Amino acid sequence: MAVAGRLRWRLLLLAVPWRWRCSPRRGAAGCPPAGQVRAAFLRFFEERYGHRRLPSAPVRPRGDPRLLFVNAGMNQFKPIFLGTVHPRSELAQHRRVVNSQKCMRAGGKHNDLEDVGRDTYHHTFFEMLGNWSFGDYFKEEACSMAWELLTQVYEIPKDRLYVTYFAGDSSLGLSADEECRDVWLCLGVPASHVLPFPLKDNFWEMGDTGPCGPCTEIHYDHVGGGRNAAALVNQGSPDVVEIWNLVFMQYSREIEGNLLPLPQHHVDTGMGLERLVTVLQNKRSNYDTDLFTPILDAIHKGCGGPRYQGLVGDADVGHVNMAYRVVADHVRALCVCITDGIYPGFSGAELVLRRILRRAVRFCSEVLHAPPGLLASLVPTVVEVLIMDVINENEAAFQSSLERGRRIIERTVQQMEPSTNFPAEVAWSLYGNLGFPLDLIDLILEEKGISLDSAAFNELALEDAKRKAGGPRAGQMEDTNTRLDVHSLAQLRSNNVPATDDSPKYAYTLGQHGQYEFSPCQATVLMLYRDQSLQKEVGAGQRCGVILDRTNFYAEQGGQASDQGYMIHLGQQDILFPVKSVRLCGGYVIHEVTAVETLRAGDQVQLFVDEAQRLACMMNHTATHLLNFALRRVLGDNTEQRGSHVTAEWLRFDFDTKGPVTVEQLQQVEQVVQDVIKRNEVVHMAEVPLMLARRVQGLRAVDEGYPDPVRIVSLGVPVESVLTCNSEAAMQTSVELCCGTHLLQTGAMEDLAIISERQLVKGISRVIAVTGRQAKQAREAGQCLAMEVDSVSLRMKERSTSIPQMQNLSKEVGQLTKMVASTPMPQWQRKELQTILRALQRTANTAVKKLEMQQAEEKAQSMLAKHCNQPVIVDTIPADSLSILMKVVNQLCDKSPGTSVLLLSPQASGEVLCACQVSKNCLPVFSAADWAVAVCTQMEGKAGGSPVVAKGSGNAKGMQGALTTALEFAQSKLLK
Repeated sequence: MAVAGRLRWRLLLLAVPWRWRCSPRRGAAGCPPAGQVRAAFLRFFEERYGHRRLPSAPVRPRGDPRLLFVNAGMNQFKPIFLGTVHPRSELAQHRRVVNSQKCMRAGGKHNDLEDVGRDTYHHTFFEMLGNWSFGDYFKEEACSMAWELLTQVYEIPKDRLYVTYFAGDSSLGLSADEECRDVWLCLGVPASHVLPFPLKDNFWEMGDTGPCGPCTEIHYDHVGGGRNAAALVNQGSPDVVEIWNLVFMQYSREIEGNLLPLPQHHVDTGMGLERLVTVLQNKRSNYDTDLFTPILDAIHKGCGGPRYQGLVGDADVGHVNMAYRVVADHVRALCVCITDGIYPGFSGAELVLRRILRRAVRFCSEVLHAPPGLLASLVPTVVEVLIMDVINENEAAFQSSLERGRRIIERTVQQMEPSTNFPAEVAWSLYGNLGFPLDLIDLILEEKGISLDSAAFNELALEDAKRKAGGPRAGQMEDTNTRLDVHSLAQLRSNNVPATDDSPKYAYTLGQHGQYEFSPCQATVLMLYRDQSLQKEVGAGQRCGVILDRTNFYAEQGGQASDQGYMIHLGQQDILFPVKSVRLCGGYVIHEVTAVETLRAGDQVQLFVDEAQRLACMMNHTATHLLNFALRRVLGDNTEQRGSHVTAEWLRFDFDTKGPVTVEQLQQVEQVVQDVIKRNEVVHMAEVPLMLARRVQGLRAVDEGYPDPVRIVSLGVPVESVLTCNSEAAMQTSVELCCGTHLLQTGAMEDLAIISERQLVKGISRVIAVTGRQAKQAREAGQCLAMEVDSVSLRMKERSTSIPQMQNLSKEVGQLTKMVASTPMPQWQRKELQTILRALQRTANTAVKKLEMQQAEEKAQSMLAKHCNQPVIVDTIPADSLSILMKVVNQLCDKSPGTSVLLLSPQASGEVLCACQVSKNCLPVFSAADWAVAVCTQMEGKAGGSPVVAKGSGNAKGMQGALTTALEFAQSKLLK
């Protein structure tokens, strides 16, 4: 996902701090990635219930030699649980805390190493989402918060959740935790879903010694469907798994084994991120989530063997799938441990890590038959999944801001009165404009012994979130401060306030190494605008429009989004006024600003645009011109632009068309653009009189809406050349009238990919395109999907005679079809793959149908030989699906028209399939629907159909009785 995409999600979370924004019940395509699941958990406790968010501790324990690894989120808080924390330490100040902790469970009391790979949910390394109360809330509040998050925020169905509580232990003198049980019942959990369990299940201990206490666990039923799965809780079933453990810390386990009460009662909860993501992404295996699939794909590419299929137990022939899971899990553990300073060695944690490494190597070599070096080759993929993207995207941007931010903090502290909180307005400016994380601000202030005015900061955050949410009020507020009304415009002109000189927006150059350099702009505040009135002064904390004598900010116009950035008082480098948007009204450029200090007319300010956002807009605007030229080159000169919009993330272009654009035309358009990019053409720009601009041949209609003089943008040909009388130079390149900001050379664009093309209405098409890194990512995604489609095509050509295999292929084609439709990729490639996939789907469906008919015919012949010339056939028969069973019944009735048939087929899952057909000679006395209902009811199941054919299912326990019922029912009808 691009940086801008992640930014939109962060803003969305901020806009509605603790509400889930994507229902996890909508299916995998609509469910959030792991990062969003984690973020929603942290924000829920932080913003809904006032918890302080803390970073993860390293996996090497600090100050606790009895632990090999940090194996739970509570390890770093052990001094609080034991009451040994220094009263003046930072740790002692915590009351409510939330975080996501890196954990290792390999070696020691909690050791999952041998289980990894055998199932789909054990791991050595995992992330533990947790919330804590240190002497604050206890059982009632903890359970209530957990239930709210799971059922209201993540929207997990309540009937799929089961909770357990401690049943007591007489040997330790501990009674049942009835208080916890009653809390769950009061929250509305049915009594059948509240289950007691003994010490081994519901009494949590972090090690042989240390803090411990009764716990309540929340389990999730993957199957659901209204069944009662209480009997499967804590039974090792992959269908019903624990997702959250709420521990009520009341005791300390001493060396002698006895329990002593803790000085205070605490709450420690832990929910594995991997298992939660599995639930919310509608998967049955942790390894099928986006935390593992990139690593599994890298393993497949590295070893060249069969793909990972998620098989376990006896179905996993040769333990290939187990090997995939072991290697994927262990390489994550190795990367995290080595990053935290634990290296494979010969004692303690190092010895355990050495064992993990050798276990992974053994599975690579002996099971996957991978070449040497596979394990190390996976590290970049693991780093990309866990670390690299975040580091690469933020490091460069933040370095330049760090020094400025520290200066701002230093100056503010010097001006503060003793014993006062750090002002929220300054912190908000650091957070919003320089990208300072709140925890970093807290850390810097903590080093200086100063606290932030958190309440005021949260108010600013909430106000900003409401504005960005785009509701009616937010829109009115923005319009009020940035859209000059007619009376204000008249007043400005009558007071001889000059229009804003915005020519500095074009003041940028290419540096020695090809980087763009944007010059700051010094300006004078001419007037302020707030609540539809012109003002000379605006106080701190107020939002207003700022009118300057000159600006280097681009105001939204010509289809290009406005610049963002900040301004500072001249001479005061440490006071930032964030600029959120910029508009042009009647020649005046209005900058929407939040005043962190008093702003007055006459103030001297310096302006800084957000360079990354501006450069992205320049790239996409130049790409829009190139796209317009390429479309006319490929589709014909009659192709006219009907509209466009340029943002930092993408560009949109609407144009006349006689019909849908073909795959070949899309490829040609992209090729024309890429040729110009490769030539690194100079982008020429100049202002010329409108009369001269009208002479340019091939230029689209020039109406009176353009200013005079007008700006011409020409790619590769100097403006003077296209203005020459009778020159046809403009016919061979892109020449347009445009006030937007553009690249100086086309090479910086790197690439352009059209990722969407559709007809808006008859005769008008719309394309959406991306450039640069996003275009590269789109092409890589397209290539990966093309390889997947090729793989399915090859397997389809093998013409398997196995119905399950063909059904799996059909399902895989369906999944690929959805992925191809939703993944950003070149549109020409999408269309090609969709054509192939449609054909593959038809082939698969036909093959499945043909194989089912062949199998049904064979089974029908066998059944006819067994029941020759009988008016009623009631029997059992093996069948892989209800579809095959129904076909067998149809074949029997076709071959013996006077016979009524009911067949049952027991399945490995314990389900029994039922299909029947009644001879037309027996109607209306004998109804197939009634027959199936009578039989399936005997098996505690359901059925339905018509008088002629019906089908249903039930439970295997009642199958023998059902056969008797079937025969008796038929005989009773036929005797009438």
